[in-house]
Amino acid sequence: MPSAPAEHKRRLFFALWPDAALRRQMAALSRERCKRPVPAANLHLTLRFLGMQDTAMLPCFCEAAGQVRAHPFTLTLDRYGGWLRKRIQWLGPSSPPAELGELAGALNQALEACGIEAETRPFVPHVTLSRKAKKPFEGPLSPALVWPVDSFVLAESVPSSDGVRYVVLERWTL
Repeated sequence: MPSAPAEHKRRLFFALWPDAALRRQMAALSRERCKRPVPAANLHLTLRFLGMQDTAMLPCFCEAAGQVRAHPFTLTLDRYGGWLRKRIQWLGPSSPPAELGELAGALNQALEACGIEAETRPFVPHVTLSRKAKKPFEGPLSPALVWPVDSFVLAESVPSSDGVRYVVLERWTL
């Protein structure tokens, strides 16, 4: 089957989306600790990156996400981490709750019905604070940020004159 023209493709991902108060806290940490912070509106925790996808696949992705059954949970973001090679500075949990892994796994499995192969890399839950970090650091965050998670979203990465912005397309309650 031929692929769709570029104008019929969208860069998509599933994510946990923080509320406004938590987003402000994350953004303050990012500005305080990073030279090139991710814009506050773009802060999120990716559950599954889909990449460039045909727009016609959106109904399948939404139907698959609607089949996911998971329970609300609390995510404690209590450590900084970084990937030197990728030049990423991030914030994440030192002990991810089992429910987070179960949610990511259930979503991964549901997306197979849409032709998306299961992710084989280990799931490392994190919120990217900065890209192009010259010296990403690791260490504890105290006090920790507490994130009551009760939903997940399908979002799109949209290029703009100011860089990229993320737009929530759909939300599912846990």
